[in-house]
Amino acid sequence: MSIPEFDVLIVGAGIVGAALARELSRYEIKVLLVEKEVDVSFGASKANSGIVHSGIHDQPGTLKAKFSVRGCKLYPELAAELGFLYKQNGTLVVAKSAEEMTAVEKLCREGRTNGVKDITFLSKEDVGKLEPNLAPELVGGILIPTGGIVVPFDLVFALTENAIANGVKLMVNTEAQRVSLEQEGFVVQTNQGAVKTKIMVNAAGLYGEQVAMMIGDDSVTIYPRKGEEYLFDRKLEGLVTRTIFPLPSEVSKGILVIPTVDGNIMIGPTAHRVETCDLRTTLSGWNEVYSEAKKLVPTLQTADLITAFAGLRAVGNTGDFIIAPSPVSPRFINAAGIESPGLTAAPAIAEYIVDLIKEAGLDLKLKREFNPQRSVVRLRDLSSEEQAEVMKKDPAYARIVCRCEMISEGEVRDAVRRGATTLDGVKLRTRSGMGRCQGGFCTPKIIQIICRELGLEPSAITKNGRGSQLLSGWLRAKKVAPVKEEKLHV
Repeated sequence: MSIPEFDVLIVGAGIVGAALARELSRYEIKVLLVEKEVDVSFGASKANSGIVHSGIHDQPGTLKAKFSVRGCKLYPELAAELGFLYKQNGTLVVAKSAEEMTAVEKLCREGRTNGVKDITFLSKEDVGKLEPNLAPELVGGILIPTGGIVVPFDLVFALTENAIANGVKLMVNTEAQRVSLEQEGFVVQTNQGAVKTKIMVNAAGLYGEQVAMMIGDDSVTIYPRKGEEYLFDRKLEGLVTRTIFPLPSEVSKGILVIPTVDGNIMIGPTAHRVETCDLRTTLSGWNEVYSEAKKLVPTLQTADLITAFAGLRAVGNTGDFIIAPSPVSPRFINAAGIESPGLTAAPAIAEYIVDLIKEAGLDLKLKREFNPQRSVVRLRDLSSEEQAEVMKKDPAYARIVCRCEMISEGEVRDAVRRGATTLDGVKLRTRSGMGRCQGGFCTPKIIQIICRELGLEPSAITKNGRGSQLLSGWLRAKKVAPVKEEKLHV
């Protein structure tokens, strides 16, 4: 049996891998995107803060600065094409003292050096007028209108789905295990079999070091930095409208107050180096985040907290993104150490890697039939008239499954047909289970829909892949007559 052959193999379907796959789908080449998890965006991209940075926080002359500014400029057009949730809400960096205001001025100068436009200095009074719920002790700040917010996993899904629609092949549950260098490229052994490729791109996130070492490349060092985030009820929508930054520290941009695209308020993240892939949230993490966030927005209350999560950033050994051909082979391209502002920079990183692929010798010819558009039905974004029309055409959109977020059976079904196979896959594509009850009422209905669409038994459905089964076996009580089986009506 012959080994499948591709022009480009991308390892890792996070934000960088997805953006590159979509960018390469413009060309007449065979592209394979592999992901070891059960779904795309299930690594660091899933736990991202969702901020489209302006480029003001990055050291001038770095790849972070270059690609952050460029990426930020690309987002409005990208969102219009792909229909993911995005809002250019602006960034506000605030100072708590005169000394901090001096440091903010330095930040402004560096931002302007990076090419960030329209930075405005704000007095104490200006800050209060723009965001009246901020702490009255703040002495001033700067406003950058180009900053934005996005749903990170929605972005990855959009990029991946459009890439697939334009000819990219996606393989999930597929882990690169060994790589052999050939004269014309590489043979990559995965747990799903071997593939050949002319160009290989290492976008493996936390596993970028291991993937580089598969070809003997020891130039990449990655360590995980943990960040905990905390999400508040949507009833706080409007508490702040811009993304609120304190003065950044040496290792992070600080504890932020972030209005999400969906209307929640989120605070965080922490920034602590860890030795293992520990994704637990902690009391110490909550205390750190909450105490710092209260210094910015004093009215935050623990009673409004609905959930918490943690993610791991892939921090490299250079202080900057590691995006370059490997010293072992120019056909092996590392895209590693993609920490903040990786989400913002990803579309620009993808453009850059395409240039590196051309330099490696691959002939790229644009497709005539490339379709940049992607659309999904989101009932909550439609007018009453538009909702009525959609429901008339397909009654499944009229049957509400998740009442907290008002998500319909049609939207859950569409999520499965778009690639979701797990409860989290549906959740991240639709927001079902993200409301106040955190899936307490809608989960059984969603499981039923997944089973129906995929032809699976309920015991086969997982939360997020291997080892996270939701149901196991049957419960029977002794000396109790069996309950008549009833079909669940959604």
